[in-house]
Amino acid sequence: HPYALTNPRHCHYFRHNMKLWFTGLSGSGKSTIATALERELLLRHKKTIYVLDGDNIRHGLCSDLGFGTTDRQENIRRIGEVCNLFTDAGTIVLAAFVSPYKEDRDKVRLLLGKNGERKNFIEIHVQASVSTCEERDPKGLYKRARAGEIPNFTGISAPFEAPENPEVVLKSGEKSVEECVSQLVTYLKDGGYLCSPGNK
Repeated sequence: HPYALTNPRHCHYFRHNMKLWFTGLSGSGKSTIATALERELLLRHKKTIYVLDGDNIRHGLCSDLGFGTTDRQENIRRIGEVCNLFTDAGTIVLAAFVSPYKEDRDKVRLLLGKNGERKNFIEIHVQASVSTCEERDPKGLYKRARAGEIPNFTGISAPFEAPENPEVVLKSGEKSVEECVSQLVTYLKDGGYLCSPGNK
């Protein structure tokens, strides 16, 4: 299209936009931490930001998918494409999904690539043990999985492939939400993601 922004110009105006991908077991605190970080970045750093998680994806865009391996892969593929559109529009995306398979997360990482030398995909392992997540169990999912009511439940009857080299590890089983958010903000500041375009 003759009026479309070229990639170099687009990167000039939106070079600090990126996607933070929160992966971890159900109940580890992914959405809670992502929402708290959204508030921090919106109120204190005036960033355009949006949280994607199972609540706003599984009930609409991916309502036709189940939780088997193939459907999980398609779910993550669709989310990756949506996140790519948000990033192209200059929005920071906080994606909070169990995303249990390394291959699927790696495909999303490749989809976004790099913005110059700055990583555009930041993988965050929200780390908490199965026992901790099961104690929390805010939606009663672990109880139902133990009863056999939910097949292919990650951590119980399906595997979770922990990231080997994530950019950030949040030990949410040991730290508070506030401590996890502080750790993320420090990472973003140290990486230059929160600098204004005039401060490069």
